[in-house]
Amino acid sequence: MKSYCKYFGLALMCLITTAGFAQEKLTEHTFKLNAASKPGKGKLEEVDWLVGSWQGTAFGEQFEEVWNPASAGTMVGMFKLFDKEKGINFYELMLLKEEGDSLELWVKHFSADFKAWEEKDDFVKFKLVRLEKDAIHFSGLSLYRKSPDIINGYIVMKSKDESYTEHLIAYQRFFD
Repeated sequence: MKSYCKYFGLALMCLITTAGFAQEKLTEHTFKLNAASKPGKGKLEEVDWLVGSWQGTAFGEQFEEVWNPASAGTMVGMFKLFDKEKGINFYELMLLKEEGDSLELWVKHFSADFKAWEEKDDFVKFKLVRLEKDAIHFSGLSLYRKSPDIINGYIVMKSKDESYTEHLIAYQRFFD
């Protein structure tokens, strides 16, 4: 799993750079942008249902994720993927920000020893495809709110053979 996730950021960067800018179905639950249209419109207050502490499963392991409330046009999130016996797989720092009349999700990945996967000034950028009442669709990443306490997330990875694979990220709100 660690070697698979090591290339996670690179696979996402390839997906994002080939995704372009207009809305198209990518997998069963995700979309991508192509050159024919602009990113979707959205404001942080429309996605305030992300705020809080979450836990669940992704890539066959456990995760914890926390989102702070919006302030100064941004929301900050933290993610940790781990195996209870093997330890930390990787971390992410996430910035959800208003960009004009749209939203962007910026993600920076770190290994278990907190060494960045991306170069110092680089990160993976997800552009907004569209917002729905209970869903956020970025290019290659979608989050569906099933209830106030359950989110199903789907992220797409591009394989060496150019095929796309959709992965479920199952969120459950965590109450202290």
